[in-house]
Amino acid sequence: MTNNLTDTIVAIITALSESAISVIRLSGIDAIEIANSLFSRDLTKVDSHTVTYGHIIDPIDDKVVDEVLVSVFHAPKTYTREDVVEISCHGGVLVTKKVLELCLGQGARMAENGEFTQRAFLNGRIDLSQADSVMDLIRSENDFARELAISGVKGNIHALIQPFLDRLLEIIATIEVNIDYPEYDDVEMLTQDTLLPRSRDLLKDLDKILKESRSGKIMKEGVKTVILGKPNVGKSSILNVLLDEDKAIVTDIAGTTRDLVEGWIQLENVALHLIDTAGLRETGDKIEQIGIEKSRKALEEADLVILVFDASKPMDEEDKDLLKKTEHKERIIVYNKIDLVEEKLDGVSVSAINGDVTELIDAIDDRFKEHKRALTQPTLSNERHIAAVRSSYLAMERAIEALEMGVELDLVTIDLNESYAELASVIMPKQDINILDEIFSRFCLGK
Repeated sequence: MTNNLTDTIVAIITALSESAISVIRLSGIDAIEIANSLFSRDLTKVDSHTVTYGHIIDPIDDKVVDEVLVSVFHAPKTYTREDVVEISCHGGVLVTKKVLELCLGQGARMAENGEFTQRAFLNGRIDLSQADSVMDLIRSENDFARELAISGVKGNIHALIQPFLDRLLEIIATIEVNIDYPEYDDVEMLTQDTLLPRSRDLLKDLDKILKESRSGKIMKEGVKTVILGKPNVGKSSILNVLLDEDKAIVTDIAGTTRDLVEGWIQLENVALHLIDTAGLRETGDKIEQIGIEKSRKALEEADLVILVFDASKPMDEEDKDLLKKTEHKERIIVYNKIDLVEEKLDGVSVSAINGDVTELIDAIDDRFKEHKRALTQPTLSNERHIAAVRSSYLAMERAIEALEMGVELDLVTIDLNESYAELASVIMPKQDINILDEIFSRFCLGK
């Protein structure tokens, strides 16, 4: 993104469609002056964080364009830490574009994608992890993902990572002082023997973060769940009951489902991305065969398989084949049409035709309940954050191997520095990471 931070930027920050209101946001040193030049009242004298009623006036012909509410926010207590003005106008597409056009005509520049949040980052209001979390919040597809994103926006990822950076920096700084300033006898002398326990402890704690990130990803992205079974066991009926809508066509004709049918459901402890498949049977129907190939691919990528059998019929070779094909997947075996049998079967029993899938919902919730702890403690769920911590872990692992081999400490710091840089990149761009500055800000050498 190439732009000039001295520009005042403007954009429509609501959907450009017919609606009750639209909002145009200005941010920058001239934001208030530009808005004031178009407004029927003097905005230069209003208090910060107040809303003023009035009209937008076209300065060329002095005609009223719209009746609006204008919110004024003085720096630095704003989203971007710059002066910000938000004009709430009527939600018509034409009038919204007209107000935007007038702002541009008075000297504002059209904001680029994400530029308001970029300015919030560059002006120090948020760090990189919080900026990532803003996008995660916008893209969240379930309440759990939204909660995780809000946690990141509030700075909880920074709070998780910073103590590790402090510990790692303390090790690096002490080594550097030992090497460059051996005459300082008030600085702890580090050797391989004293350094190894600290490094191993750090590695162990980084490993814990990575393991817990699986829970974060599950809560954020949901569990990709494939409903599998032979034709007419009730796969589509179960999907419809879970989603509480007629998403899939249900008939007594085998092979009705020709393509993947998908939907989202949020349970108490987890969200599911449900996929009803065309089954895995052999068929001469070319269209159905395409659906079956998609089913095979969906099965490969699935986090969970709901394997459905007909409780009213004995298990046959096709059923046994499905059991074999899914034996290495995380799965829940479900017996549907329990209403047609007198005895209760072992395992999860449902009656999709009667809308009774309670046992299945309970089984899924119980299976994933441990992951819900990710919502009550700082946990990584963003792919970039996880990748950075993984890279930091690998660099720390190399440093430990070097220490165990008796490599000189000044060479070990190469891997320690890389571990620090990778970890720090969660909250700041790599080009802004200066380990030496951090070291000398803590050790007042040269006094």
